[in-house]
Amino acid sequence: MGNSDLNYKHLRYFWTVARVGTIAEAGRVLGLAPHSISAQLATFEGALGVTLFRRSGRRLALTEAGERILGQAEEIFALGDQIVETLRDDSLRRSLPFRIGIPDSMPKSMVHRLIEPALRLERPGRLVCRESPLSELLAELAVHRLDLVIADRPIPPEVSVRGHEHLLGESTLSVFAAPALAERLLGDFPRLLDGAPFLLPGEDVTHRGALLQWFERMRIRPAIVAEFDDSALMKAFGQAGDGVFAAPTTIADYVCRQYGVRVLGEVPDAHA
Repeated sequence: MGNSDLNYKHLRYFWTVARVGTIAEAGRVLGLAPHSISAQLATFEGALGVTLFRRSGRRLALTEAGERILGQAEEIFALGDQIVETLRDDSLRRSLPFRIGIPDSMPKSMVHRLIEPALRLERPGRLVCRESPLSELLAELAVHRLDLVIADRPIPPEVSVRGHEHLLGESTLSVFAAPALAERLLGDFPRLLDGAPFLLPGEDVTHRGALLQWFERMRIRPAIVAEFDDSALMKAFGQAGDGVFAAPTTIADYVCRQYGVRVLGEVPDAHA
């Protein structure tokens, strides 16, 4: 039997019986029925190919093989106790990383609003933020290399990841433009978008579809000059006056301050 085949639950049952001397007492310690422990011990002995106990009056005594395994089990569970004590150390707990995955398409200012309060906790951990496409982040989450993914959409049905989803909020979209570009656009919103240079979110961005549908309903045809998966890069182009762009209304004030742009209007039918 290889190391990977060792059942540590069975090892703990054996260790407990060896310490207390009877299956009945081990059952009380473990909160299990005696017959269940007997069955598990038999399975453990069968897997090891040795007999671990012999009857000695009303108690169980260890065989030579049992004595050797008990010594190793003591070392294993003592190490486990040391790990638990180490994790109780507050200074270490504060340094343990909490790994968060963020898709390229998520507005970084919105992500900051969501996770910044964690830095103000009485015992904050160490945040590790990683940015990648959502599919890669979900793969990392599946193998526990990430603790949390903040995304702009639910887990796709074709992705087999066991996780809990929570809606943190939603927002309408607002449309922005650099002042010089805004001055050149004629008419009222949303008609002024017709023929205007537009910076479109990439195909992986959730609100792209809603935005395109809104254009259709309003019979507006902007001139799509570029597409961006990275929302920060899109805003940088918008800041330079290369086109109009959309971003969540909840961060409109921040976008205007940070990029020196104006709000042209709101898209009530599209949500981020």
